[in-house]
Amino acid sequence: MTTLKPLADRVVVKPAPAEEKTKGGIIVPDTAKEKPVWGEVVAAGPGRVSDDGKHIAMEVKVGDRVLYGKYSGTEVTIDGEELLIMRESDIFAVMPKK
Repeated sequence: MTTLKPLADRVVVKPAPAEEKTKGGIIVPDTAKEKPVWGEVVAAGPGRVSDDGKHIAMEVKVGDRVLYGKYSGTEVTIDGEELLIMRESDIFAVMPKK
């Protein structure tokens, strides 16, 4: 992957793959697949600057598994890999590691 360096409070997230089958074993066609709402942070910016000029560090870091809104971020394709670029505020939670 090309090295991306997000600015301010933006993060680059690699979305989790869409489910191919339901828990009952039914194969889901491409047109019916739900967009994933979680993924892994692959790059994070340095943080934002507050109105009074203080630096506010990021709470998420590279490698974190995060939950985000269904329609959050901007979809980009870099070197054939689909990624999302979003603000840290679009992230709802950090998931525990497996």
